[in-house]
Amino acid sequence: MDKVLIRGLRVDTVIGIYEWEKQLHQQLQIDLDIGWDNRAAAEHDDYSKALCYDTVSKRVVALITAAPIELIETVAEKVAACILNEFQAPWVRVRIMKPGAVAIADNVGVEIERSR
Repeated sequence: MDKVLIRGLRVDTVIGIYEWEKQLHQQLQIDLDIGWDNRAAAEHDDYSKALCYDTVSKRVVALITAAPIELIETVAEKVAACILNEFQAPWVRVRIMKPGAVAIADNVGVEIERSR
């Protein structure tokens, strides 16, 4: 299966379970692997048949910043559902990283795969 890749999407949002986290914005880093048949777009060099990286990226940012969320697991599920349902992708892998969440680690995160 072909994939569309979006790497290092940065989203500043209110995320966390602690009261102090609910008072500030923190950055999430997002990687997406989206199952997408690229043949039709490539065969005719036709943008209208491609998955628009910019549209997907902006939609993911809007989804995550719409309201505070406590868990990165929730973020991952919401992003996966959005891509599957709104963009009709057959499969998606979502990685959400939260740098600085654990003092002795550079990054912590979750990765999920979902399909329709």
